[in-house]
Amino acid sequence: MSVQLAESWKEVLEGEFIKDYMVQLREFLKIEQAEGKTIYPPNKLIFNAFNHIPFNEVKVVILGQDPYHGALQAHGLSFSVPKGVAIPPSLQNIFKELQTDIAGFQIPDHGNLTSWADQGVLLLNSTLTVESSKPGSHQKKGWEIFTDKIIFELSTQRSGLVFLLWGRYAQSKEELIDNNKNCILKAAHPSPFSAHTGFFGCKHFSKANEYLKRNGQEEINWQV
Repeated sequence: MSVQLAESWKEVLEGEFIKDYMVQLREFLKIEQAEGKTIYPPNKLIFNAFNHIPFNEVKVVILGQDPYHGALQAHGLSFSVPKGVAIPPSLQNIFKELQTDIAGFQIPDHGNLTSWADQGVLLLNSTLTVESSKPGSHQKKGWEIFTDKIIFELSTQRSGLVFLLWGRYAQSKEELIDNNKNCILKAAHPSPFSAHTGFFGCKHFSKANEYLKRNGQEEINWQV
């Protein structure tokens, strides 16, 4: 695992890369790849979410759990897939909610959310790698310590951020966030199994923009 991380994030996270958990995580990934296992996303895209926006310019955090575990799907941004890859069901539901929440939103013919990342939306998975066709296979190997640190540092060092926590797992991270100076929005997960129990109708995208506007920040253009 080579660390290709933007400078502003390195300043915040540099100490993490020499800690025991990260040394063990690197060794785990090295062994997995040496055994011929296919790991997603590719090495150069593991830290992709951090390379689109500097630490001090993050406005919104959307927290996922695992990267997609199918071929060509994962590219280091939670919920997003590259152009030309079929739009996964959860992302289809995100687009459906956007269509009812944001005036003029048109459901796109692709699932690449890079334009959100470029505007300050950190699309953060809690676990940054996964073995092909094995969801959850890299959970509890150390990634969660790293990504919890990111959430905590954003909440501590910054203010006026919006954290979108969809589903029980994402909501378990609420304890890392200072809600006195940041906005936490919670809803069901957009998965087809749960979207109808509180994700549809949550209006998180317009609420996030309203909060950003109130705090003197530019709103996110959610159209992709």
